[in-house]
Amino acid sequence: MTLSATSNGLSASQGEAVRIDGKAIARSLTEDIRQKVDHLVQQGHGLPGLAVVLVGNDPASEVYVKNKALQTHRAGMRSFMHMMPESTSEAELLKLIADLNANPQIHGILVQLPLPKQLDPSVVTNAIDPAKDVDGLGEVNTGRLALGMTGGMVPCTPLGCLKLLQSVHTDMTGMHAVVVGASNLVGKPMAQLLLRENCTVSIAHIHTRNIQELTRQADILIVATGKAGLVRGDWIKPGATVIDVGITRVPTSGGKSRLVGDVVFKEACHVAGHITPVPGGVGPMTIACLLHNTFQAASQSFLAEE
Repeated sequence: MTLSATSNGLSASQGEAVRIDGKAIARSLTEDIRQKVDHLVQQGHGLPGLAVVLVGNDPASEVYVKNKALQTHRAGMRSFMHMMPESTSEAELLKLIADLNANPQIHGILVQLPLPKQLDPSVVTNAIDPAKDVDGLGEVNTGRLALGMTGGMVPCTPLGCLKLLQSVHTDMTGMHAVVVGASNLVGKPMAQLLLRENCTVSIAHIHTRNIQELTRQADILIVATGKAGLVRGDWIKPGATVIDVGITRVPTSGGKSRLVGDVVFKEACHVAGHITPVPGGVGPMTIACLLHNTFQAASQSFLAEE
């Protein structure tokens, strides 16, 4: 079947769900940020700056961090990379974070997870100035989101999921949203964001009994468990919007591999109304929302200086 694209990042084949193109939506968001950065500069402000800290030499993290730096430059912002050895002590990392907190050229700070075992991620995350916590994982920003407060930093992946949903639904009031996965990184903040949209929200996880009965009720289904192929086509309500956050590399024939999500796409796309592919769905939005948060942090900083 022929795939047809539309300007809002949605595409569909005959008889299949409309695919939500995260790459296209992320590109549009990044371009919008770049234009806003240009406007800031025209007003006499400096460039927003994002500092990314990588501890250790995990190959996947190195690739991800380099991609973040590239996208930061594409958005017209400054990127500051800090590569630290695997043996870095907590005191050394906290000293770097303190220096970045005090640096007026840095508006956003992200410490790439996971960290080496000698480092406590909670201690490290909470050492970041809440105003520069563009990952939105510190206790202050987490608390603001839980209390329904605005103005705080929202974790990038849930925020990206919300923007993907908003590309489909202009109003989610009263819709039943089911979030499968209850992590601090995705599941819990995703539920809070959906509550803000006036959805009726249920949270499930891989231990939920009769989970298929719950997911079949979902108008909106968000799946973020890291368990490849967990959700089958018959778990999905016909016409539902499905956001697949999971991404797992699985082996294929010939010693190769491919990326798959938590949802069995070939089955789900014949039941759902809209669905994100893996790859090319949520992933690009995570980085775009990191840039969004960095711009917001810079704007608030510049406003405070006036």
